[in-house]
Amino acid sequence: MPTLKPIRQVAHFLLLALLVGLGVNTAIAGQGIAQYGKPKYPDGFAHFDYVNPNAPRGGTLVLPNPGQRTSFDKFNPFTLRGITAPGIDLMFESLAEGSADEVSSIYGLLADDIQVAKDHKSVTFHIRSEAKFSDGSPVLAADVKYSFDTLMSGKAHPRYKTTFADIKEAVVLSERSIRFDFKNDNAELPILAGTFPVFSRNWGKRPDGSMIPFEKLAFEAPIASGPYLIESFKAGKSIVYKKNPNYWADQLSKPLNVRVGFYNFDRVLYKLYSDDAVRLEAFKAGEFDALVEYRAKIWAKGYVGSKFDKGILLKKAFLNHNGAGMQGFAMNVRRPIFKDVRVREALGYALDFEWLNRQIFFDQYSRINSYFTNSDLSANFDGPRKPTEAELKLLKPLKAKYPQWVPDAVFGPMPAAPSTKPPGSLRQNLKKARELLMHAGWQYRDGALRNEKGEPFRFEIVEDGGFFLRVISAYVRNLEKLGVQVDIRTSDFALHQKRMNEYDFDMTTVRFQDSQNPGNELWDRFGSQAAKEKGSDNVIGVQSPVVDALIDEITKAQNREQLRTATRALDRVLWNSYYVVPQWYNPTHRVAFRHEMRYPEPPLYYSAELWIMQNWWKEESK
Repeated sequence: MPTLKPIRQVAHFLLLALLVGLGVNTAIAGQGIAQYGKPKYPDGFAHFDYVNPNAPRGGTLVLPNPGQRTSFDKFNPFTLRGITAPGIDLMFESLAEGSADEVSSIYGLLADDIQVAKDHKSVTFHIRSEAKFSDGSPVLAADVKYSFDTLMSGKAHPRYKTTFADIKEAVVLSERSIRFDFKNDNAELPILAGTFPVFSRNWGKRPDGSMIPFEKLAFEAPIASGPYLIESFKAGKSIVYKKNPNYWADQLSKPLNVRVGFYNFDRVLYKLYSDDAVRLEAFKAGEFDALVEYRAKIWAKGYVGSKFDKGILLKKAFLNHNGAGMQGFAMNVRRPIFKDVRVREALGYALDFEWLNRQIFFDQYSRINSYFTNSDLSANFDGPRKPTEAELKLLKPLKAKYPQWVPDAVFGPMPAAPSTKPPGSLRQNLKKARELLMHAGWQYRDGALRNEKGEPFRFEIVEDGGFFLRVISAYVRNLEKLGVQVDIRTSDFALHQKRMNEYDFDMTTVRFQDSQNPGNELWDRFGSQAAKEKGSDNVIGVQSPVVDALIDEITKAQNREQLRTATRALDRVLWNSYYVVPQWYNPTHRVAFRHEMRYPEPPLYYSAELWIMQNWWKEESK
């Protein structure tokens, strides 16, 4: 079974912005800036350490559908409605590029100079004179401002407005200089300003000079500065990207350091398959080059056969140091049935992780016990300890001001997720669940768990496809022992995404994006305002003044210690509010690939799909 990918598809430039962070020290100018101290790489560095600078270029990389999408109906990745074509991120770039072997540095891409103001209230970028869009026009400050203003408007997905909310405005200083002014001293803002996607003001311009409204752009090819162009596509079935022969970074007199070892293929072809079983058989038949597997059983039993025996096809688990974040069954607390925290806690006791790991997962997973699992930002990273004095300085005033929003349990050791390891058992866990439900007003009678009005405890679990049904079925069997009635509904990716955007669900599986340096994205994930906006990452519906206050502390952190303190305090509050029934994680990426595929040593923090697309190459048969 899988460690799920996020339910929100975020373009890779934004993903990198959230994986790394940026703070400011004194006024600094140069190609790279870091959050704490100096960036790893000095100005003029040759290339990132985790790439092969001599990787051969050429050939075609053929990939299957990433995630669960089985079709697409647009090229514009920035709007709420519709399903974006896979790989469209290959066409877009940003002012700066994150490093995958650091927690908190960025380096100029479209920009050749970055300067953070002494008062920390603005950052200025100078755009390279060589930077050009795919139509040959120069990338200018006016285009950068247009891109930012468009993403902040009601025309784009609301997540951008939430994520960039603390950036006051973009100010054009000259043809190739732009300054971003900030509303407050937020250490992450310079990186957000540097890593949002840039596109041309002419994207969507008709021959007569009129403009197609941004929110209505569908199959109009983006005009952006990235290394690839759309060569051809079959609506909803496949898409081919070809390397732009006039890609600006390949025309420089000296190789651009942040692009050395990147994008080694002449073409990238995505084929979309109808389901996971078809995709696996297609891989065995040689229809594409590599895929990332998220299901433990298939990894253990499906990647076998003569081609694996002969070494034509290979499989390998690559270690990563990504924070595992949170994956679990998320409850929509907008629903009355999940309002009571005792109910939410009770439902967690019905998931028997140890049985699932033994019977279904081939013991490949570890239990999630934090919203920041596998990271020093977790409140239980070094064991189930009580809050530190620094954490208490944040939590005690919030408890005094908002007592109902700070569970008493946050002041003790972080409790582990329910376990059935001896001397524990599922029977004991279900007894605890029954007691919690009884105190919340739910008792078993007349063949069901009912409230005082006689209404049965009933809800629906929705998923995008049937690959998770074995896990859900096992969970539901245990819930039924409590008298809980559960309906299971599966749908295709497009319909499921629409339901998520509308928050039209009771319970679903979520995976919150891993981050080594969390910041403004937490507003979209857990902020009260985001809970009211359709399409946000706050599918749970968290609307807590305490959570808002702690996110504010995280975004204001000026050093790693402050960030760790605030993040651990937030972890304690979220964990003890029982919004999610935690599941599991795997500290490796499981990748299967053809024997001619080659790769460098992986970086510390990376997405497997992006790593393959950006840094792998192919050794052609002789």
